[in-house]
Amino acid sequence: MEMPVQDPILISFPEQFETERLLIRAPLWGDGLAVNEAVHESIEELKPWMPWAQRLPSVEESEIEIRKSRLKFLERSDLRLLFFHKESGRLIGCSGLHRIHWQARRFEIGYWVRTSESGRGYVTEAAAGITQFAAEELHAQRIEIRCDAKNAKSRAVAERLGFTREALLQSDSCSPCGELRDTLIYAKVRGRGL
Repeated sequence: MEMPVQDPILISFPEQFETERLLIRAPLWGDGLAVNEAVHESIEELKPWMPWAQRLPSVEESEIEIRKSRLKFLERSDLRLLFFHKESGRLIGCSGLHRIHWQARRFEIGYWVRTSESGRGYVTEAAAGITQFAAEELHAQRIEIRCDAKNAKSRAVAERLGFTREALLQSDSCSPCGELRDTLIYAKVRGRGL
């Protein structure tokens, strides 16, 4: 017999946590400026992979997206997370837990880092911290990382963290410029790496 599923809005968990170098937290009103600056700095690196990064947003547009993300976080429909350097307070990048299936306790980690902080291990550190958070606080049974098969940096993060490559979905979706692309699926499952 199936157990009734608690309405996710009633699930309580911390809105922030730390790793060695990072403060990782839910979005807050006013974060739009910092996100906007990071997007403007990184737009050329984001364009090939992120559909939302095809044009430069205004500060107001970034703030609107942050506020929408805050609301989704509170209703537990999508858990966007921002990661900041603990000492300087500078926004390093954005991540989160997406495509949430609360009954199965399945989550997908997505991430991007501002260009000037790329190559310093921050995304790997953030994704490791978010994986641990999902396992311990959200009782995740499955955590996925999906990425374009051509995105070597995203693949490397999943592989460094010991996620198992489960599938290559050929011609699964379109890139932001409209070309068919293949999607890699990596996962950690409770009892097998999680």
